[in-house]
Amino acid sequence: MSETKRFIHATWQIMEALLETDKLEDALSGSLEIIVRTLDSEAGAIWLLDRKTDRLSPMFHIGPADISNITVENGTGIEGIVTKTGKSIMIADAADDPRFDGSVFDDSGLKTRTMICVPLNNVHDVIGCVQIVNKKDGGRYDEEELQLCERMAALAAITVDEKGLIVDLGEKKEVLAVLRNITKDYPSGDGMLQVLKGINLELYKNEFVVVLGESGCGKSTLMNIVGGMDAMTDGTLLVEGKDISHASDAELTAYRREKVGFVFQAYNLMPNLTALENVQLIAELVDHAMPAEEAIEKVRLTDRKDHFPAQLSGGQQQRVSIARAIVKRPALILADEPTAALDYNTGIEVLSVIEDIVRKDGASVMMVTHNSEIAKMADRIVKMRNGRIASIQKNHHPQHAEELVW
Repeated sequence: MSETKRFIHATWQIMEALLETDKLEDALSGSLEIIVRTLDSEAGAIWLLDRKTDRLSPMFHIGPADISNITVENGTGIEGIVTKTGKSIMIADAADDPRFDGSVFDDSGLKTRTMICVPLNNVHDVIGCVQIVNKKDGGRYDEEELQLCERMAALAAITVDEKGLIVDLGEKKEVLAVLRNITKDYPSGDGMLQVLKGINLELYKNEFVVVLGESGCGKSTLMNIVGGMDAMTDGTLLVEGKDISHASDAELTAYRREKVGFVFQAYNLMPNLTALENVQLIAELVDHAMPAEEAIEKVRLTDRKDHFPAQLSGGQQQRVSIARAIVKRPALILADEPTAALDYNTGIEVLSVIEDIVRKDGASVMMVTHNSEIAKMADRIVKMRNGRIASIQKNHHPQHAEELVW
């Protein structure tokens, strides 16, 4: 396919993505994915302007760098200048262009070589910009590629006007954990198999983040490293400012006990203990635990607290495991496919409990799942592919658990 035909095809794909969806955020993110794929780029972002603060924040971004929590003042940096002036900027070669003075991507694990940034307009003003970074083949962007990005932005502007878009970026989240350039290798035959290939990600306090991906993409390995259950090959992991990248076994044991709550697909309850006793057992391992009765109440099982696991349904057993996770008052709760073994109605009950502990109690939850419907509940959606982070999307309108359908 020639370049011209390829760009025309991409334009039609973008138009369909924008005009055939009821949710504008999904349409914009889908359009960005089309451009990044068509231009074979390393990264891209859609920045939106919050009029209250006069700052830009990435609603959606693709690539190895996590810029979720970064904001840019309107009028500063390439993103801010494009939004302020309403004029496109193409940086063919960042090393030789005097307009380029660094990029937010550079500070987050990706060195900018070439860039396109175009304004996102509605009828009256500029509401943000679309940014594409680095060609994978090492080449430079050209005018035809700039025009494709401008065409996408123009189509997006029409859809924004038709469907409406309220930009409210909310407060900046407080960082809980920082992952930088994390890799994980396993011996395989005569060589090594690289399962994680340079993960850059931040986790925030009072956030529900869902990690999506096909089997084998590395999402469970990533969770195990964050939870201190597996050691990384290289990289840096900071949790509440403490470096645990190469912690000793004793330090990792203390970290798992004091900082992390775990919820797995298997419930792993002690069969000879009641629901309440299962929770009390974990509470006794840490200082400053909440009363076990309180944890049981939070998962809505007070009337079943004296029942043994065999007397509980699968969903009730999973809620006991959630109570065990929260009773420690952990900094982070990690959930690995917690609804995979449950039917729909029971799964929704479990997700409702998780929703409550995030929204009402301020917990921080990272959930790994293959079920993309669950991602609609999340504050952020991290998609993994082949050992890398493929994209990160902010969800400005998380759904309630009972609204999900699968």
